[in-house]
Amino acid sequence: MTELGRLLDFAERSRLPQGGFGYLGDDGRVLPDRPVETWIVARMTHVFGLATLLGRLGADELVRHGIEALTTGPLHDAEHGGWRASTEDDAKTAYVHAFVLLAASTATTAGDPGALALLNEALGLWETWFWDDETGMAVEEWDRTWSRLDDYRGVNANMHGVEASLAAADALEATDPAVAWDLRAQALRTTERVLHGWARQRDWRLPEHYTSGWEPLPEHNRERPADPFRPFGVTIGHQFEWARLALHVRAVAADPPAWLLDDAVGMFDAAAERGWAADGQEGFPYTLDWDDRPVVGARMHWVLCEAIAAAAVLARSTREDRYRELADRWLAHGEAHFADPATGSWHHELTPTGDLGTGTWAGQPDAYHLAQMLLLDGRPVRGSVAAALR
Repeated sequence: MTELGRLLDFAERSRLPQGGFGYLGDDGRVLPDRPVETWIVARMTHVFGLATLLGRLGADELVRHGIEALTTGPLHDAEHGGWRASTEDDAKTAYVHAFVLLAASTATTAGDPGALALLNEALGLWETWFWDDETGMAVEEWDRTWSRLDDYRGVNANMHGVEASLAAADALEATDPAVAWDLRAQALRTTERVLHGWARQRDWRLPEHYTSGWEPLPEHNRERPADPFRPFGVTIGHQFEWARLALHVRAVAADPPAWLLDDAVGMFDAAAERGWAADGQEGFPYTLDWDDRPVVGARMHWVLCEAIAAAAVLARSTREDRYRELADRWLAHGEAHFADPATGSWHHELTPTGDLGTGTWAGQPDAYHLAQMLLLDGRPVRGSVAAALR
């Protein structure tokens, strides 16, 4: 059985002496040929913030290490503001900034003394450069100087923007309730447009990619279907994540609309029924086409983690036994096929027949999805994982 303590032992090996956290390989060592990537640094800082809330010895020092890297390290653009995607990529992306906001929010909730300043900076940048109040969505990518906005729009970054906004609201609620209210309202607006709009209109087959005017691009990346962040077609794991996030929004909304639960159930059920064993093999393929046929058959650990987490949160929210049964069955599948006894983590990618795969992911980069899956189960549903632990 996967143990959170062993997973965190593994995650701690990502600590870089020069600052931040690195991308872990299958042997638990940082891969030396990769740059330092902001999403990895932020997600690991978030995980260690959650560990701090659990009282894990030494976790607070790792949070401090991550906050310092995001505040004064080379990933932080002291000249133009914001965070580079990596030490080799100057792009300013919503995906990266959402995770910095999440890390700072969790660290603030965990009591790190430098996290609030980072949270305020990250939130200011998110509201200034990424949040588009007219559309209720976040834009995707700027150049380093914030002078050129890319035409592409995507719901992956918006999904993590919802997650980060809810975490920031929880972190700021006691000191700035008005800001917390605004952030939750923004999260609801985005969730409504994505889940109650595009997903429901297309019978729970959510387009991931859009033009600058938010017109769907259903053929985007057909020639690169296994892209790690912008794959072609229906991304099963994101269906589960959106279902779960709708329930987190519902937990903190002042007057939650009924559709939040209804749409979470609809999205979850479609992903479960269409995704599981879609190619005749156990597990969830990475992606399906618009006729529910597998496109990329690889099994990603994060997809299964999000399926289990969504089932657990639905079980808590509805008290229906079927969600608990699915969570338990899928977890047993993960323990049998993904769990790596050598590291305490899970293999990040398998082939449809259960062999180690590397078509999209090499190694076992970080602990974000698996740690959250372990921590969400059995806990009350709040806006953020940090608030549930607090």
